[in-house]
Amino acid sequence: MIKVGDIRELIRLLDETSLHELQLEAGEVKLILKKADMAAPVVLSTSHVTHAAQPIQEVSLPAAAPQPVLEVPKEREPAAVDPEIGTVLVKSPMVGTFYRSSSPSTAPYVDQGSKVTEKSVVCIVEAMKLMNEIEADVRGEIVEVLAENGQLVEFGQPLFRVKLA
Repeated sequence: MIKVGDIRELIRLLDETSLHELQLEAGEVKLILKKADMAAPVVLSTSHVTHAAQPIQEVSLPAAAPQPVLEVPKEREPAAVDPEIGTVLVKSPMVGTFYRSSSPSTAPYVDQGSKVTEKSVVCIVEAMKLMNEIEADVRGEIVEVLAENGQLVEFGQPLFRVKLA
């Protein structure tokens, strides 16, 4: 026999995963849990497998609250040129952890004095366990590294200063 507490636990587990449907058979009881879109309620159906003529019991539950979505800008705004010194700042497009290289055992993507193009990868910002390669977006020379390896960086935080070519 499936208890109400067990059903609640299954609902919680289903809600925490990317699964959309869960079917469980325990003895004569068959339980089907399906995630529904936000407009429709979730319906739990139970029926006795050996007694097909018995009616299906339905319990309506409120749909789960929408999960927060992390939005990452598709394109960074163009770097602003500091007219006094002829440099631009390469800024972080997201909150995350700044890494100068792809792994601890490899050399940094760029150092002070490195030449870069618009498509040159200058670092990685890790956000939600995803490694995001950050490109220079300008042509020039790295004149200053402004963040420390392994440092938590904020959206819009300057990472590099680039002298335009």
